[in-house]
Amino acid sequence: MFTGIVAAVGRIERVEPRPKGLRLAIDAGALDMGDVAIGDSIAVNGCCLTVVVLQGRGFDVDVSQETIDCTVGLGAPGEVNLEKSLRLADRLGGHLVSGHVDGVGEVLAFEPVGESHRLVVHAPAALAKYIARKGSIAVQGVSLTVNRVDGAELEINLIPHTLAVTTLKHVKPGARVNLEVDLLARYAERLLAAGSE
Repeated sequence: MFTGIVAAVGRIERVEPRPKGLRLAIDAGALDMGDVAIGDSIAVNGCCLTVVVLQGRGFDVDVSQETIDCTVGLGAPGEVNLEKSLRLADRLGGHLVSGHVDGVGEVLAFEPVGESHRLVVHAPAALAKYIARKGSIAVQGVSLTVNRVDGAELEINLIPHTLAVTTLKHVKPGARVNLEVDLLARYAERLLAAGSE
């Protein structure tokens, strides 16, 4: 589990094809790696990945073909948002995030509004029912509050701090982003569906 509070911006330095996926070598940037062990989970752009190699200031992860098929931003070198998994004693500063990307959205607008930025994303239609005004969503692994919803289109306000400490400062219209809807919304839907069966 994660909170969607990005701890550091790292960088995918190397992408190595494997028979059924990829191996990524990631520079952890300012992420504290002192307590990270092989087998630990780290969210990379919102995707929960397992550390398979530790080396210096970085780590390697294996990415399955299934993960490649349902995410963006893991197949080429570049900056990535990083967050270590949540410990039970940690503060929950964002919202409960599983690191299981639900789908890929498309950025429709990214523009300054005063000191903040307005981000508009078109989500896959199947995810629209889980997105609520003033609800939570993770975009590229960043816990954010939805300000407006219109069908599958959602609008978010990004404060300067969020832009400064995440990769969201680089998004542009047409960019594709990893989305994870609120975990509680998915469970509520399943409970309601099971009750009517």
